[in-house]
Amino acid sequence: MSIHEECGVFGVFAPKPSNVADLVYYGLYALQHRGQEGCGIVVCDDGLFYSHKDVGLVGDVFKGNLNNFPDGSMAVGHVRYGTTGASKRTNCQPIEVNHQKGRMAIAHNGNLSNAYELRNSLELSGAIFHTTSDTETIAYIITKERLTAPSIEEAVSRAMNVIDGAYSLIVMSPAKMVVCRDPYGFRPLCYGKMQDGTYVIASESCALSAVGAEFIRDLMPGEILVFSKSGIEQRTEHCNKESKKTCIFEYIYFARPDSEIDGVSVHDARKKAGHILAECHPVDADVVIGVPDSGLDAALGFSEKSGIPYGIGLIKNKYIGRTFISPGQGNRVDQVKIKLSAVSSTVAGKRVVMVDDSIVRGTTCGRIVNLLREAGAKEIHMRVSAPPFLHPCYYGTDIDSEEHLIACKYSVEEIAKIIGADSLGYLPNEKLGELIDSTDYCSACFDGDYPTYVNHDVPKNKFEQKISEVKDKTNESED
Repeated sequence: MSIHEECGVFGVFAPKPSNVADLVYYGLYALQHRGQEGCGIVVCDDGLFYSHKDVGLVGDVFKGNLNNFPDGSMAVGHVRYGTTGASKRTNCQPIEVNHQKGRMAIAHNGNLSNAYELRNSLELSGAIFHTTSDTETIAYIITKERLTAPSIEEAVSRAMNVIDGAYSLIVMSPAKMVVCRDPYGFRPLCYGKMQDGTYVIASESCALSAVGAEFIRDLMPGEILVFSKSGIEQRTEHCNKESKKTCIFEYIYFARPDSEIDGVSVHDARKKAGHILAECHPVDADVVIGVPDSGLDAALGFSEKSGIPYGIGLIKNKYIGRTFISPGQGNRVDQVKIKLSAVSSTVAGKRVVMVDDSIVRGTTCGRIVNLLREAGAKEIHMRVSAPPFLHPCYYGTDIDSEEHLIACKYSVEEIAKIIGADSLGYLPNEKLGELIDSTDYCSACFDGDYPTYVNHDVPKNKFEQKISEVKDKTNESED
């Protein structure tokens, strides 16, 4: 099982109408690693919205559709992997709203920790929901506030007093683009500028580079920026209200290694993880290999610190994404072998250090260990560049309940035996701050220290379950 992040957002604000859809398309390509279930683009042309969204990868969803977008002054895009909301077209973003004060399109990266309570309240007041995504809850809150607020940015600011949890938002109205980052700064958000004066907003700095925009800076936790024909307005009324809690797993796994988040290189953070693993869990070995892709940088760091040569021991099929699904073969074909193959000339007869970013249920890493055994590896010592997962995440990561986490059931020695490794070592929890030279991070999935209140009685698939319950009651009444 792989860990997935909820999504990536990308926005464009141009000084004059231009082909903004193409810019968003390339930006979403650069953010494809953040979500591979669905994607969408909404373009604003003189107040009129044009959109296309569907399940699938960026290249597939927009194949033959980009030419249908007109030139526009603004556009917002989204790639999705849902942690709250099933994989279907209705849950694809950006979400569009047409209301008394005008149209709005919203793209969201993160997860609200109080979405269930907010949605119940809205439904009791007459709101009708069309998706099972918590982003629709945010859209309703902003729309409700907009009815009395003097501007869209004031409505967003008021909504931030109500919603809780992780959210990096891009909100597009007919005349403005409003972007904000939650007061904890759980998820990244940055912006840059192109030579023609076009502003670009993205979940990661790598997407700015992809479209030729110069990075300006990351948004501060709690900051709101308003892009309009008048320029850029900054609002900081929500800044410094909470301690910064950027998700540490952004650096370990989610973000692309060529991105920088809050001034910290993701590549450097992962190499530091490798250094720490070599210091805390040394081993006599002949070669260090990384599990593609997020284990490669940490493996390089382990090699540097230990002096053990680095090698390419696993090759990833670049044409298969993280969401690869077997077309009905069941257990007849090992899906790990479809995604990965071992380089026998690197590992045969060798004592191998295999570095990966995490262990969730243990099934996948066990199969990878077996791949290396079949390729002739004499010993396999697994090193993990994150601590053991012990708690679910409520801020935009699909880390499930404790019953599905192998570290909640077994000791490190037992896990090593289960996955077939000769030894196993995790990154120590107390060393996480060394990755980014800061203590301003969230590590709740490792230590259970949640920065916000979370209702542990509400399941992760709460909205799907609610719909199922309604259908069951409907069927009972029909019977």
